[in-house]
Amino acid sequence: MPPECRLPSLGALGDRPVFADVRMAWCKAGIGLQISVNGKRQLPWCRDSRLEDSDGFHFWIDTRCSPLIHRATQYCHRFLFMPAGGGPKREHATAAMIPINRARLHPKAISPGQLKIVGLPRHDGYEMSGFVPADAMTGFDPSDQPRVSLYFAVIDRELGWQTMALGPEYPVIEDPSLWGEAVLVSTKD
Repeated sequence: MPPECRLPSLGALGDRPVFADVRMAWCKAGIGLQISVNGKRQLPWCRDSRLEDSDGFHFWIDTRCSPLIHRATQYCHRFLFMPAGGGPKREHATAAMIPINRARLHPKAISPGQLKIVGLPRHDGYEMSGFVPADAMTGFDPSDQPRVSLYFAVIDRELGWQTMALGPEYPVIEDPSLWGEAVLVSTKD
């Protein structure tokens, strides 16, 4: 993805580390993600049986942008993209939707394999590209609802948390009012 797709890591203003390049783009079919992590000396710790504890790219989206709610609704989703952890030897990149703690309602379930991911290990980190299809996000309709709430965290046991904004000292993983906002506009007219 081009540099224009890079998401800010405002957590750096709070002295949190910046070790990943995170990019996002959207189309009517869904949301594409590209993550590049640098500076690692250890392999990422990823387990498809322990998603909440695994290293990787954690992505939250509220497709209805409800900035005043403190508990997730059926429009709030949490996705995890891991560079490893899948397969019999845990060597395959994998992705999953994780329930949001304390949610009032949960989004519709997704089928295994609905989230797309490709991972490439490197000597000092990894690269991943992922895709969240529109039908995996309850209420995703940018033509009718272009404003969404977003939050991300690249979580790594070795390097720490790189966040879009607030860090883990706040309840960002379960409180949509703490996520950022974005307007999904088309650049083609």
